[in-house]
Amino acid sequence: MVNYTLKATANTTHVGGFSPELEPALIIASGDRIQVETYTGYYLYNQAPEGFLTPEFIELCRRLSPERIVGPGPHLLTGPIYIQNAQPGDILEIQLESIYPRLNVGFNAIRTGWGALPQRFSQPKLRFINLDLTRNLAEFPPQSGVKIPLRPFFGILGVASETPQSSIPPGVYGGNIDNPELQAGSRIFLPVLVPGGLFSIGDGHAAQGGGEVNTTAIETSMNGTIKIILHKNSSLDVPLAETATDIITMGFGHTLDDAFQSTLERTINLLVQILGISSEEAYILCSLAVDFRITQVVNTPQKGVHGAIAKSILPETFPFPPN
Repeated sequence: MVNYTLKATANTTHVGGFSPELEPALIIASGDRIQVETYTGYYLYNQAPEGFLTPEFIELCRRLSPERIVGPGPHLLTGPIYIQNAQPGDILEIQLESIYPRLNVGFNAIRTGWGALPQRFSQPKLRFINLDLTRNLAEFPPQSGVKIPLRPFFGILGVASETPQSSIPPGVYGGNIDNPELQAGSRIFLPVLVPGGLFSIGDGHAAQGGGEVNTTAIETSMNGTIKIILHKNSSLDVPLAETATDIITMGFGHTLDDAFQSTLERTINLLVQILGISSEEAYILCSLAVDFRITQVVNTPQKGVHGAIAKSILPETFPFPPN
């Protein structure tokens, strides 16, 4: 195992999507650990307050080459990371060992034509929100007495596929999942779709409600420590995650109904695989004990639903991840 530090620079970041043509920012072996740095707000750097703009971030934005703008999304991602011996049909396990904001300020933006209520809230609005990193909370609206606990996570965890993908919608490759369950201590499983996997990370969120209804969370630059493990020739139905308390299935669709149905099917299949029960029994178990939650409704054209299977209800020896 080797420990790496991956700083976010003009040579190690890319904007807007995922591409198999990008040169790797780092080449690692399975089991290596990476201290990773990410920035958020690439398209806002001329509008942000001084506390949001570090000299390193300004330099990155000025020096980023057009070749590293690979999609229409607004997200600045660190990577891609190439995992040796990873081939299509394999699975990457990304262990999220630590996640923490690198700044004491984040932003929230309403964008015209976006969000869950674009007709009612049609005027763009950019707000910067102070983060109290000592007490681990943010107050919004200011002086309202409403205190939001900080629950930092990376909104984007994704791999490249054979064709370039925008960083806006999530998919089988992961991407802009925006799942607030994926706190430090969690792990997520993603498919290898091209040689090396080409994993990228970013879109730091200091706090987000389920749904992310106005398009953004408290967006902020985020650091973390991750460990990547390669599983060869896995039949796992991914994306899939595990937290301290739950196994998390994920599904995406053009409507919430489609996303829910996708997640339900994936949950049934997983329960059959890890418990050895029939699909009918798994369907009943989903109705009795699985919590289905809205992940996000704003990453056009894909909405997300995830299912939480409490590990406390499962046998102590259940196999996860299954072979």
